Amino acid sequence: MSHDVNALGQTIGFRVDGWTPPAPPPREAMDGRTCRLEPLDAARHCSGLHSANLLDTDHRNWTYLPYGPFARLDDYVDWVRNVAGKDDPQFHAIVDRAGHINYSPRLQRTVAATEAMYLMMRRAFGLGYRRYEWKCNALNAASRAAAQRLGLSYEGVFRQARVDKGRNRDTAWYAAIDREWPLLDQAFRRWLDPANFDEQGRQRTPLSELTAPILVSRG
Repeated sequence: MSHDVNALGQTIGFRVDGWTPPAPPPREAMDGRTCRLEPLDAARHCSGLHSANLLDTDHRNWTYLPYGPFARLDDYVDWVRNVAGKDDPQFHAIVDRAGHINYSPRLQRTVAATEAMYLMMRRAFGLGYRRYEWKCNALNAASRAAAQRLGLSYEGVFRQARVDKGRNRDTAWYAAIDREWPLLDQAFRRWLDPANFDEQGRQRTPLSELTAPILVSRG
């Protein structure tokens, strides 16, 4: 990535001409081939999402999140009503056609789970955002691996970033930037192509193999 040098001989960032901050993403559904992302709505989604998350009987999906688990539907409804109207972050429900990121056991390791991430990245860059971030508990090895599989480069760790559930949290940062998006878009499209899967639904070429050349750092 190039830099400029000012009249004082100091290195400065490259120019970004004509850029203005994009508006917040619209509260509209995103449609893919295997899934649909809908803005989270308590009345529409809570019952199904809560039932799906109850399949996580040992609550391992909630270990690294600052909220949950929710044993009672009423508690989950209260939480959803509190977060559903926010612009940052915006929460979506993933509707499988064949839950910050929290996949119920029913959705984990599916094409729909990956396509959902692609749809959100495509919307962000299509709206003019310059970067797409992924932040997770630095101890969450599965989330860190998932970020890099999706083509998001490692950017470092914020030590003692927060206290969640009474415990220290260091936060690992990953991101893709707009100049990387054309290659990432191509990689996702190739992976999501039905021809990339055999009769049993097994992938022929892993997504990580397609995104690895785009990563600028790992961690």
